Amino acid sequence: MTYNKITPLIIEKLKQIVGELHIFFDSESLAAYGHDETEKLLFLPEVVIKPRTAKEIGDILIIANSELIPVTPRGAGTGLSGGALPIYGGIIISMERFNQILEIDELNLQATVEPGVINEVFQNAVIELGLFYPPDPASKGSCFIGGNVAESAGGPKCVKYGTTKDYILNLEVVLPTGEIILTGANTLKNATGYNLTQLMVGSEGTLGIVTKIFVKLLPYPKHNLLILVPFRSLDEACSAVSQVFREGFIPSAMELMERDALDWVMRYIESSIVKLENDIQAHLLIELDGNNMEVLLNEIEAIATLMGKYNIADILFAESDAQKKELWKLRRNINEAVTSNAISKEQDTVVPRAELPKLVKGIKKIGENYNIKTVCYGHAGDGNLHIRIIKGDLSDEQWNGQYIKKAIAEIFLLCKQLNGTISGEHGIGLIQQEYMGIVFSEKALSLQKGIKKAFDPNSILNPGKMFG
Repeated sequence: MTYNKITPLIIEKLKQIVGELHIFFDSESLAAYGHDETEKLLFLPEVVIKPRTAKEIGDILIIANSELIPVTPRGAGTGLSGGALPIYGGIIISMERFNQILEIDELNLQATVEPGVINEVFQNAVIELGLFYPPDPASKGSCFIGGNVAESAGGPKCVKYGTTKDYILNLEVVLPTGEIILTGANTLKNATGYNLTQLMVGSEGTLGIVTKIFVKLLPYPKHNLLILVPFRSLDEACSAVSQVFREGFIPSAMELMERDALDWVMRYIESSIVKLENDIQAHLLIELDGNNMEVLLNEIEAIATLMGKYNIADILFAESDAQKKELWKLRRNINEAVTSNAISKEQDTVVPRAELPKLVKGIKKIGENYNIKTVCYGHAGDGNLHIRIIKGDLSDEQWNGQYIKKAIAEIFLLCKQLNGTISGEHGIGLIQQEYMGIVFSEKALSLQKGIKKAFDPNSILNPGKMFG
């Protein structure tokens, strides 16, 4: 596909839509919006636009379609798959001015929110009313709800409560051709036509730009308990995950942290809450929540007894809110800690939880074969394992070329063989698209490309993502 450059005349038309104060083409702004949290990639747009209404976005897209100019929607820029990178230049549409919580409906346990609202801001707003929005990515303090919708984001709570897709009732969407539609209805049941709402969730800004989000809420659980279990074997830590569920327990979170991940993050945030003994290889962070403290105490004791059947050290019971907060701070800062410690690439694998031991063993074997170090952590309770591949002694040619890509492909093939897939919550974006053929047949890929064509006939919206 060949795209056109933005002319001064087009700039003037765009200014008329959003106003001169909300359009930027200085070098500093272009650089700021040309990257996200994906490695060290940078693609400069030609212009950054910050609209405020769905109609303004529609008018921008009408011009882009007419002039064949690529448009990249962008949330907070916290993505890890390159989904918001303007790889063909063109227009960045930043959603940061769509930052209002429009309504919290306490009677129906629903809310209407704009896509530029920060996840944690929204969570705190509903908590004040005794309500709960569970999806909680590690970047919840900065990521936008709209970006969460685009990636079907997850987080620790998803093992019990589900991912973003499970809380989206309806969406207002601006199509690539400029029309504004609602995808569904604000009801808990809906068997009316194709499920356009769920098609949009996880579509990574390739099918439309979400401008209004209708979500369902839950009552906020009154109590929670948290333990940290140190294992002398990574394999046993992985095996213990599915055993907890087979014994009838459903944690609200169950996170795996390999030794290096915990070691690096403790130094990164200067925490000493965990005594990291020399023979400990992994930790499980296990949380229970609910409304009956007696029940929770009995369950956490039973889980601790179950963990005692493995080769573990002393379990840390978080006795205060401050301890809980610090343990969660460790988990949520691992990505930044690893990134600051070494040049690395992150893979977002997911398999059925009982296959985690095979996945980790396979990853370590692939690492040995390619002489690469791997650090594993993530949402073990739902089989979603983040793998940081460390550059170490690899040459730049190996790191940036086919050598590392072959190792990644082997990891993804292993996921496929274990009935898993290549992304659980980070999306495909730019950096994973070449591996889509591992998990999809040619026909399945063709159908998805056909859907893209139906929504975006001129392929102007977030081009070069998911399918190339």
